[in-house]
Amino acid sequence: MTDLHALAGLGIRRGGVLVVHSSLSGTRLRATVVRDKLLDVLGPHGTLVVPAFTPENSTTSTAHLERVARMPDREVAEFRAKMPPFEPDTTPCPSMGMLAECVRITPGAVRSAHPQTSFAALGPRAAELMDGHHPHCHLGEHSPLARLYEADAQVLLLRVGFGVCTAFHLAEYRSVPPPPRRPYHCVMGAIGNWITYEDLALDDSDFTEIGASFPPGLLTAADVAGRPATLFGLRAAVDHARRTMTEIRR
Repeated sequence: MTDLHALAGLGIRRGGVLVVHSSLSGTRLRATVVRDKLLDVLGPHGTLVVPAFTPENSTTSTAHLERVARMPDREVAEFRAKMPPFEPDTTPCPSMGMLAECVRITPGAVRSAHPQTSFAALGPRAAELMDGHHPHCHLGEHSPLARLYEADAQVLLLRVGFGVCTAFHLAEYRSVPPPPRRPYHCVMGAIGNWITYEDLALDDSDFTEIGASFPPGLLTAADVAGRPATLFGLRAAVDHARRTMTEIRR
């Protein structure tokens, strides 16, 4: 528990909404202990949110391409034909780390409905914040991110950097002009039932650079198990990213 003691002093709002991106690999921290500590700091009226993404449910994501990289074409076709559909209640999120999967399977957790970029939440505002995630909107106005912005949520990067700060994606949707659109593919409804939809061509390649320019006065940080834990407001992150993208993506 000593490794988690610093979380109580970061400034997490009691009764607030907290979005956590995390990596517990290389530590002795158990995901259940971290979950419980965060819920304790938030208090009974607080809500804990994690990304529960499933990039494996795709034909173009890095996660999917790595799976099929050494397969001959025939095996790739067979593999895709047997791909199970996304099911919010049962589909795991292995690439999101131990804490995200722990929150997802906790009794009472609520998960949003997007087949590739869902979120999971625990707490009194979970259902409200996860509702209405449109299957053709990854991380824009019809996703939990927009409601988390309205809820004045905080973001905790627990032993990870700004490169995985999902909030920055909402800034892409709010950019003028927005990024171009592209097709995405996923399985929904039945095994091997691949569908295609369009959404923004999301790009996280400059998120580390955007995070590096985040005003230091808007951050609090502490050491947790040998790496930084950084806390900041989601609204501030989105607004900063939107301004910065206008400058660096010309």
